[in-house]
Amino acid sequence: MRLKLATMALAGIVAAAPAMADLVFPSLSYRTGPYAANGIPFADGYADYFTLINQRDGGIGGEMIKMIECETGYNTEKGVECYEATKGEGSLIYQPLSTGITYQLIPKMSADGIPLHSMGYGRTSAANGKVFEWVFNYPANYWDGASIAVKHLLEINGGSLEGKKIALVYHNSAYGKEPIRTLEELAAKHGYELSLLPVDHPGQEQKSQWLQIRRERPDYVLMWGWGVMNQVAIQEAANIRFPMENFIGIWWSGSENDVLPVGDGANGYKALNMHLPGDDFPIYEDLKTHVYDTGLAAGAGDQAGSVLYNRGLYAAMLAVEAAKKAQEIHGTAQITPSMMRDGMEALVVDAALMESLSIPNFGPEFDVSCENHGGSGLGIVQQWDAAAGEWTQITDYIESDKDVINPLIAEDSMAYAEENSVEMRCE
Repeated sequence: MRLKLATMALAGIVAAAPAMADLVFPSLSYRTGPYAANGIPFADGYADYFTLINQRDGGIGGEMIKMIECETGYNTEKGVECYEATKGEGSLIYQPLSTGITYQLIPKMSADGIPLHSMGYGRTSAANGKVFEWVFNYPANYWDGASIAVKHLLEINGGSLEGKKIALVYHNSAYGKEPIRTLEELAAKHGYELSLLPVDHPGQEQKSQWLQIRRERPDYVLMWGWGVMNQVAIQEAANIRFPMENFIGIWWSGSENDVLPVGDGANGYKALNMHLPGDDFPIYEDLKTHVYDTGLAAGAGDQAGSVLYNRGLYAAMLAVEAAKKAQEIHGTAQITPSMMRDGMEALVVDAALMESLSIPNFGPEFDVSCENHGGSGLGIVQQWDAAAGEWTQITDYIESDKDVINPLIAEDSMAYAEENSVEMRCE
């Protein structure tokens, strides 16, 4: 297994410091393969935030960050290999950016006592901290996303979806299948008709699915896609003249990479987001000073401000803040993975914290607890403006339907606990 220190390699800092960095944050990235276009901006944002913390703040609590990047190619087997190759480095947390890898790592990391953060992806029922001690998926999960999309449709339809037709175009994998149960429950509650249209990996061939959509004429299309699948779907929708404002993607189907290749045809397409788009945040001034202008930007240094770059920043920020909390709880800067877990479980993200981190109002306010590893379950709807070449936030943060989602989380997590003989916590 070939590992590389990430491009943020801390060359200047390592040269000046007498010892290697002590806080290890692996990055299971994918800069190659069919999903590289979306993996690269996330990996760059993730790396650049850690570089910023080292360059500007001198690390976390005086301890320098060492980020180890391992290429997975969005391949589950390679992702597991990367985990096995890096866990002995003192790794504090893993964020695989893959539902498939996450499912495979949950039992391994639970046994090894290393926390896993699948931010807005992975196994949705891991939100139940009573069962999943080492797994976190705050600030929102796929079932939240399904509900947020439906609540937005309710809002623009006067509160009723009775008799409407909704089609789900989804990546035919564990990731794409995650929202189905929730959408079925919401269909029973709100009276819409749901049709399911799987798309096989990597998603370049979708003619039959969109011919079916043209024939059946659903009122709305939801999409759980990733990589090239997204832009192909948006192009196919444009080809059949499907109204873009009635096409809504999950937060992994709402990046610039998904819409720019389609040109003007993508105008009006909507997607969810778990944070705000764009680069209009003071943190970008710090990044320019301490990362970009010093030649320490990750990758090609051309992803700043994009949706998935922002998501990488966000993921790293949440990891850093959890590490700070762990240091505070345990009274030491040299934290262990189990201490990191405690910090994650005590994390509070509010407006004051985001303001202090130079990302005011960037994401939803939420807190984590022993029982709740999933956060607040809030998300926005953003819409693509092709003329301006940017995403525009068109809703406030929308809360998911907890009356539907919480029982589903309880049912699925308790089934997992029984199957794996997991002892309940938080009692």
